[in-house]
Amino acid sequence: MHQEIERKFLVRDSSYKDLSYNCTHIEQGYFATEPGKTVRVRIRDEKAYLTIKGPAKADGLSRYEFEIEIPMEDAHELMKLCMPGRVSKNRWLVKNGKHVVEVDEFFDENEGLVIAEIELESEDDAYEKPDFLGKEVTGDHRYYNKFLTKHPYKTWEK
Repeated sequence: MHQEIERKFLVRDSSYKDLSYNCTHIEQGYFATEPGKTVRVRIRDEKAYLTIKGPAKADGLSRYEFEIEIPMEDAHELMKLCMPGRVSKNRWLVKNGKHVVEVDEFFDENEGLVIAEIELESEDDAYEKPDFLGKEVTGDHRYYNKFLTKHPYKTWEK
């Protein structure tokens, strides 16, 4: 079974950009965002993917995930069928011990939001916490991409 195990954090500063070894641009749209279920299409630079995610555990640390690469032309057609609201972001990759920290810098209606994720091999997998990581938000649904399509960061009360 495909299992996604990750911890999410807010990001304190932009030092991750100098530490990164790669940056890609991501556009994604959603077909379904029912509680515990997500179906999305993602275009990441020159590749495209269809992803299905299941419900997260109560702590938000792990959940089922299935992803398959699809032809780019199919992805563009599928984007036209998505629900209103899309996510546009740059993803910065930072090597951190035995892990990679993925830092998402959001644009458009979610501009100003920067979130980092560390994917783990197991729920008790130890990891190093780089200095640019701030408050942990693992399990906080407000920071899920699907939530941001309906409740953009710019509309949140600060």
